[in-house]
Amino acid sequence: MIRTPGSAILLAAVACLGAQPVTNQERPPNVVVILTDDQGWGDIGYHNERVHSPRIDALARSGMRFRQHYSMPQCTPTRVAVMTGRYPGRFGPQALAATNAPVFPIGTPTLGSLFQEAGAETFLCGKWHMGSTLEHGPQQFGFERSYGSLGGAVGMYDHRYRAGKFETSWHRDGAFVDGHENGVHATDLVADAAVRFIEQERDRPFFLYLAFHAVHTPLDERGRFIDRPTQLDPDNPGRWLDEDAIEWFHDPAGKIQAEPDPEKRLLLAAIHHLDAAIGRVVDALDQSGQRDDTVILYSSDNGPQVNWPGNAYPDDLKLTDFNQPIPFRGSKTDVYEGGIHVPGFASWPGHIEPGWLEQPVHVVDWYPTLAALLGQEAPDWADGIDLGPALLGGDALPDRDLYWIWNPATNRWALRHGDWKIVRYGRGEPAAAEDWQLFDLATDPAETTDVGAEHPERRAELHARFVAHRAKDRREKQGER
Repeated sequence: MIRTPGSAILLAAVACLGAQPVTNQERPPNVVVILTDDQGWGDIGYHNERVHSPRIDALARSGMRFRQHYSMPQCTPTRVAVMTGRYPGRFGPQALAATNAPVFPIGTPTLGSLFQEAGAETFLCGKWHMGSTLEHGPQQFGFERSYGSLGGAVGMYDHRYRAGKFETSWHRDGAFVDGHENGVHATDLVADAAVRFIEQERDRPFFLYLAFHAVHTPLDERGRFIDRPTQLDPDNPGRWLDEDAIEWFHDPAGKIQAEPDPEKRLLLAAIHHLDAAIGRVVDALDQSGQRDDTVILYSSDNGPQVNWPGNAYPDDLKLTDFNQPIPFRGSKTDVYEGGIHVPGFASWPGHIEPGWLEQPVHVVDWYPTLAALLGQEAPDWADGIDLGPALLGGDALPDRDLYWIWNPATNRWALRHGDWKIVRYGRGEPAAAEDWQLFDLATDPAETTDVGAEHPERRAELHARFVAHRAKDRREKQGER
């Protein structure tokens, strides 16, 4: 393992990834992993011209955009996949849906421990949601410092989780923050902390895991009117109160104001706010002279929420059909494409050529990719693959399986190999090939037509692949060790 920076390390790491060696480099690159929350495929400008996200779009265009980029169907499972390079079912049913319970034992290798053991400074900033107690927080998994919420969604201005055992969630470096830092939007607090971290002087590379709460509900874009939550104007129910005076509802091209639906407009405002925050992080890298030495990976954690009943978190509005439309079937928690096919890209100026990677990739690939960047071989237990040869050398990715299950009482199942994908909904393990729907994503990316009866041999092949993956999963809940 790498424990001290040096030019020989980076040259070996880059050569391992199939790229040309980089000269005049004194240490391995910094890495920033950006994970947004509930940002659907259509909720980003480079997929949808109705969305104002110029800073994210520019960042994406500076690198390799993933045409077919996958997450897991919900927040906690995706975070497990990102952090460990393993499908969440490998840890047991507790890792298969959003939860406040510990999802993997203390001592589990994570991106935090990977970089910490390589000598990098490690910081988790934003949402953890892989064990919502200090005893199972980021400090136990390789992060020297951490800041944000231990639990999932929080009130955007008071930073509390749902009422109950896990209500107090806002923490810094292993201790809860008195008063929850009430009064400042969570997006701003997280971006401010990330900028301060980037601007610190250091003599070693860093790993920043930057997990924004946006654009998860509750959506609250009250701007400078911090003493009252976002609410519709009683005199004009098609407008938000003081909307004309809140910066996040306005962009130079007027895209946000052109949206007639106030709830969709509120989401567009939240994206504008998120975009500006990410822009400030990139500016900090630029202004500190570190951008060219920093790899950035970007993804949403799952597909769009679409509908939300409200009243789960502080200042939590009921919202209906508030995301931008997508050309896929399903949404958050679905294993159809709409729940798992999300925005994603990688940027490293001077090393990753701008363009599109057409082959399917998955957030489970990030651990082995970053391990290779550190000169390490992917561990045998990793489910993902090293994307480096494709990102840095233009190589084709090998054919492999992508695999999804969801819910502790598992009732949603899917596997993709090549352009073929099988899907099953319902209780009970899929026991035979006939239990599945089969889709040809090359001709039917919206999964409208089950072609299993026309291709029984293909369906049987994918079922056998599913059985092999399912055999690797842990069936019982896993406690700490």
